Amino acid sequence: MAPKFLLALAICKLIITVGLNVEPTELLLLDLGGGRLSRDRPDVESASLDFGMMSRVEPLAVYHPSSADDVAWLIRTAYESGRGFTVSARGQGHSISGQAQAAGGVIMKMSGTGPAAESRPTPRVVVEEGYVDVWGGDLWIDVLRSTLEDGLAPKSWTDYLYLSVGGTLSNGGISGQAFNHGPQISNVYELDVVTGKGDIVTCSEEKNSQLFHAVLGGLGQFGIITRARIALEPAPQRVRWIRVLYSNFSSFTRDQEHLTSLHGEPASKKFDYVEGFVIVDEGLINNWRSSFFSPSNPVKISSLDTDGGVLYCLEVTKNYDESNVDTVDQEVEYLLKDLNFIPTSVFTTDVAYVEFLDRVHKAELKLRSKNLWDVPHPWLNLFVPRSRIADFDRGVFKGILGNKTSGPILIYPMNKNKWDQRSSAVTPEEDVFYLVALLRSANDDSGDASRRLEHLVDQNSRILKFCRDERIEVKQYLPHYSTREEWVDHFGNHRWARFYQNKMEFDPKQILSMGQRIFKPDFGSFPNTALPLD
Repeated sequence: MAPKFLLALAICKLIITVGLNVEPTELLLLDLGGGRLSRDRPDVESASLDFGMMSRVEPLAVYHPSSADDVAWLIRTAYESGRGFTVSARGQGHSISGQAQAAGGVIMKMSGTGPAAESRPTPRVVVEEGYVDVWGGDLWIDVLRSTLEDGLAPKSWTDYLYLSVGGTLSNGGISGQAFNHGPQISNVYELDVVTGKGDIVTCSEEKNSQLFHAVLGGLGQFGIITRARIALEPAPQRVRWIRVLYSNFSSFTRDQEHLTSLHGEPASKKFDYVEGFVIVDEGLINNWRSSFFSPSNPVKISSLDTDGGVLYCLEVTKNYDESNVDTVDQEVEYLLKDLNFIPTSVFTTDVAYVEFLDRVHKAELKLRSKNLWDVPHPWLNLFVPRSRIADFDRGVFKGILGNKTSGPILIYPMNKNKWDQRSSAVTPEEDVFYLVALLRSANDDSGDASRRLEHLVDQNSRILKFCRDERIEVKQYLPHYSTREEWVDHFGNHRWARFYQNKMEFDPKQILSMGQRIFKPDFGSFPNTALPLD
């Protein structure tokens, strides 16, 4: 190991001092620390696809780092080389449109098992300070398991826990707790980031704050997160999980907004989680996100006085433990008493806290057993301004979608004041906005034309066109664009200028995360193809 280590250092020094040209293939001959560069077909094939399964882009190689130093070594080699190559960080590859892919470049595989993973730092909980330090490639389910050993848990979640910390923090990280605690990017104390220059930088609100805010929600454009310090709170033991149905959209959104407006109230006077979803066909009731409804107590859309053939489900939870087990029923009753749901539609269950947080994984295992998980996922996630959500309902839920959805449709409001406007994440300008997440799965072999990938992609295009035509100023969450004009419109001129300036500061050769299609690499010997400001 020592001779290879010294050889790697010598070559890197030549790259830095005299501009030695290094082809990415030459890196395969090097080994540094516990990191491993791989051209194994399983590695390359896995990195060529993502969760969306709508594009296949093959990288030259996959790098498995064991530490932040390994990450820095690879990026510094790319940055200092006269020829250069691109690097894209990948956790679980849960992107939809190839955002974590690297055509002809190197994938930095931050998650997973193997020899390199064995040397990575493990979660470190500091109970007195209320935080946990985690590796950027750690999965949220593993973070939860570690913190629960000390009776603590992160404050804000995503619905699916088998995602990497660095991945969700590069986008936002949202679920039903966001109205109260904000997204996951609002619950980070400190980061270690390897910039596009190969520098390892510790940053926070007080230290290197420009990089800190740029990276949070920054789509991987400014650096790779190798460590995150996550805020914790006491973990409850159990969850009272409630769903109620609405046939009137105005009543549904009014009640959702009322519940999310209680974020400043004491814990006993607010729910801990507020989400909802749209039901436009009876089949969705037995869908993987809607299995809460018992087959012994079926709900028939046709038997209810629906608003345009659509039902809306409000989903809320109340956390509790031994300290408030005697009052949880009264607290729930108090919060539900003034809501205008269908009186006979209250569905309640009681589960352990971990079981609730990990609810989607259980459904994932069922879908995997039926070969229905590894299919194309033409998901569309939109932030819709509160003032236009009723127009969106009329045009999309009661219009474009018809009576088939091919997957769950989430809808719930969030409070803009819970999002730090210094981050790179983009939200509508209004104080309250809705997430609308169309989480559809395609199946071209089902015989149902409404489930074909081409049909669902076309529907997504029609939804976006409807929003443009009606001037509904939506913002994509997990955005995917291909032109400068679209990205500038997404950010707005002021935020785009800041985003661009941060890119030039922290990744001036545009090496990182080219799968996002925001910038193009600039390796010096080629014209600067970064998207200009004007």
